[in-house]
Amino acid sequence: MRLLHTMLRVGDLGRSVKFYTEVLGMKLLRTTDRPDQKYSLAFVGYDDEERASVIELTYNYGVEKYDLGSAFGHLAIAVADAARACEQVRASGGRVTREAGPVKGGTTVIAFVEDPDGYKIEFIERR
Repeated sequence: MRLLHTMLRVGDLGRSVKFYTEVLGMKLLRTTDRPDQKYSLAFVGYDDEERASVIELTYNYGVEKYDLGSAFGHLAIAVADAARACEQVRASGGRVTREAGPVKGGTTVIAFVEDPDGYKIEFIERR
């Protein structure tokens, strides 16, 4: 077994694709539009779906915002330099919610940012 993808519902597919590709450096892997079912999909990731887990961004026609609830935590991305990754997000107009620094009670450097829909993304520094 292998984890294939994580699906996130988004309020503006173009805005989300731009964030994940231009800000986080992922590739747009494929898109699907289903007008009869009133939804569109975009798959983004750092590698091909056959080799890596990816993110499925789902836009349901007419829904611009979701209540994220309290069950979902975050996505995690390995980065070489968490502080630099935060600078890049901020320079692109993104939101940093926790600056780079050691995890509580440990030495691993982490940071948190949010995507345009408010989903939290953790940067974990791996040099």
